[in-house]
Amino acid sequence: MNDRRGCLAGFLQLFLLDKLFDWLQKNIGFGRGGCFGFGCGFVLLIIFILIACGIITNTDWLSLF
Repeated sequence: MNDRRGCLAGFLQLFLLDKLFDWLQKNIGFGRGGCFGFGCGFVLLIIFILIACGIITNTDWLSLF
């Protein structure tokens, strides 16, 4: 069975992820205080990169564990 999604669905997910990332960066990101001692902006950046790679490569990160 083919479990791949279409190209437009991937673009929509990346677009929504970008809007969510921008909103989070504006509210709790770089220059807005700190989380865990080194800033929430850095944590959000790492999470964004992992989710974006998951969308682009169609990887289910939860099934890897």
